[in-house]
Amino acid sequence: MRGALAIALLLSGCAKPSSEDSAVMATKTPTATTLFGQLRGDWADTDQRVRVFKGVPYARAPVGELRFKPPQAPYRWQGIRNAQTFSPACWQQYSRNAFVWSRGEFPRSEDCLYLNIWSQADHQEPLPVMVWFHGGAHTGGYGHVDLFDGTRLAQQGVVLVTINYRLGPWGFLAHPALSAESSHDSSGNYGLMDKIAALNWVRDNISAFGGDADNVTIFGQSAGSSSICALMASPLSEGLFHKAIGQSAACLYPPGADPDGQKRGQALAQAALKITGISTKKPVTAETLRKIDNQSLLQAAAASDWAAESRIVVDGWVLPEPAGDIFRAGRQARVPVLLGSTANEGHMLFPLNEDLSRSDLDAYLTQTFGSLSAEVISAYAEELRVSPGFAQREISTDLFMAYGMRDWASHMRRTNVATYLYFMDYVPPAFQIYLANEPNLDLPEGPRSAGAYHSGDLVYVFNNLDRFAIEWTEEDRAMAHTMSGYWTQFAKTGNPNRADLPNWPSYTIDQHHTLRLGSSIATVLGARRQKLNLMQRRFTKNTR
Repeated sequence: MRGALAIALLLSGCAKPSSEDSAVMATKTPTATTLFGQLRGDWADTDQRVRVFKGVPYARAPVGELRFKPPQAPYRWQGIRNAQTFSPACWQQYSRNAFVWSRGEFPRSEDCLYLNIWSQADHQEPLPVMVWFHGGAHTGGYGHVDLFDGTRLAQQGVVLVTINYRLGPWGFLAHPALSAESSHDSSGNYGLMDKIAALNWVRDNISAFGGDADNVTIFGQSAGSSSICALMASPLSEGLFHKAIGQSAACLYPPGADPDGQKRGQALAQAALKITGISTKKPVTAETLRKIDNQSLLQAAAASDWAAESRIVVDGWVLPEPAGDIFRAGRQARVPVLLGSTANEGHMLFPLNEDLSRSDLDAYLTQTFGSLSAEVISAYAEELRVSPGFAQREISTDLFMAYGMRDWASHMRRTNVATYLYFMDYVPPAFQIYLANEPNLDLPEGPRSAGAYHSGDLVYVFNNLDRFAIEWTEEDRAMAHTMSGYWTQFAKTGNPNRADLPNWPSYTIDQHHTLRLGSSIATVLGARRQKLNLMQRRFTKNTR
């Protein structure tokens, strides 16, 4: 890390933390000593093989004068700090129908910059580290959702870290008044800086939990995946991770990163100031912005498009230029990557417009694809026979998800790093995971009629089937074994292949070797190849 952010995150005069003896006595509560003080954790499993440390501060509370500023290193504490309770989530809108991320009510606070750690109690050598960034459109979610429990992954020989990071306006508000007080003339991306702060903390402290600071894999899904893409493009994260896994979102094209962040931020701030009753006639200052109450920020954000698009901004510092430009020039972090998406992302992301007419679809395609629109119609003829709205949803799925991940893989392969691409069309049970009280909501044909939907892969990656009262099949359990096995093996070695799993060939640009994770697992030469080639021609034309 460089510059002011690095200074903010480092504590002078601190020695490296001592590593806890791996042979933890079963009768003792696990402890660990960090740069900032000692922690008392808990056991994550009944046989005391995995220890867990919850609610560990990796930065100070971003409140008062620290609101809308880069994260600062946490304070040291005296004695043994209890790490047996999860912290509150960062501020966000409650939503009954927000899948796993923000369903129901839960504790929220601006004092939310904490992480959680799962690690084996008994190991001989330092273990590879996996740091998870949750999804939720950069507006919702938190690191201790049941789905992300790290016990099963830790049992496979990795140290798992999950984090909270600032969301919505608290995490991504760009504004001229905030840029004016910055030594880098930049603002926004505070949520991205939180992730960098967490990675700094991991580098300096993870040895106390048995982790190898020189073998760190970052992984995430949806907004978490686009954050990983942005971190690979950011000079501030250089050297903080060694492998990356991206699931179902890239950052290479709009809205992956917002070049008009300050303009949008000004509009949001004006709306929030009016709601809160603060005069908008005087010039808006950073101090004025820090006085806006949380509910007014939520209300203003809900009335805008903040929940619909990424809020990562091209700020000239954290993200010095559009990520796509950085990747096309080959200046991103050159680390092994594992990337992919699910077949039916749009079932959760893009509302099905049953009223869309054929002429409306043609107008959308002309605007999006120009002279390629006729070829797109031909390629999606089967989807069009269902309805124009269905065709639009499937085209959007491929455009914003499947193609984005393939293009990310292609950029990485051009830098001659190990690259693995997957496409998941295995169908999980829907909503029973995310809306437990409404198992068949909007699914009259049954819980598996939503296809391989956005975020449906997560329960298999974390191998957490048994945390949910669902009648899992043997096929479900085999998929959990397979995906968690590939993910952890990649974290260990940079190659997902191991003896008990089907062979996964590395990605090639000419053949687009892709592992299909379905009812059977096999290598294909480019999932949806013809359709994604059309997307490639569209973006290549627009970026020349």
